[in-house]
Amino acid sequence: MAVALTAFVDESFQEDPVRGFYVLAAAVFPPAIHDEVRELMLELRGARRTHKLHWNEMDPRQQEDSAKRLASVEGFHVVTVGTPVPQRRQERARAACLIRLVVELHGLGVSRLLMEARERELNRRDVRTVTGARYALPASADFRIEHEFAAREPLLWAADVVAGAVRSHRLGVQAPRTLLEDCLYEIAIDTGCGNA
Repeated sequence: MAVALTAFVDESFQEDPVRGFYVLAAAVFPPAIHDEVRELMLELRGARRTHKLHWNEMDPRQQEDSAKRLASVEGFHVVTVGTPVPQRRQERARAACLIRLVVELHGLGVSRLLMEARERELNRRDVRTVTGARYALPASADFRIEHEFAAREPLLWAADVVAGAVRSHRLGVQAPRTLLEDCLYEIAIDTGCGNA
């Protein structure tokens, strides 16, 4: 019997009328090493007086080091990058990315999505999106979504590193994304937000 996998999901986005994009990153690790990856994430956060490791709070050297260390861990990362993302359309873009992410992750043996918690209504919106996405899965598919605050689950920080590396790559900083190349599957999608 196959081991049930959990994907830990976080996002990053750039709103822009022409060059906007939405990154939804899922980090997946064998359950047996979850504690090992948590320890790595805590180590990467170091003595920062912050509730989590966050890509935007690291300098370029720390970002590269985080990507390199994460790339050395057994696991894989699936990322959907949706374009365009004009201003105030990020939730629609997120939904488009999430639908595709659910389908891809299910095909890779993932049955549980743990996403970083946001406001209650936004969490409910994610649940409705995943419920809708399940229609694209086999009728017998077991796939569920849960939310957790990042401060309580360091494995979500790994998804933040992946999302940050992909976002940085889109903005012209190559190194972090390149370090993750061998364990990253990136999918470009159309958000449908262009004329809405």
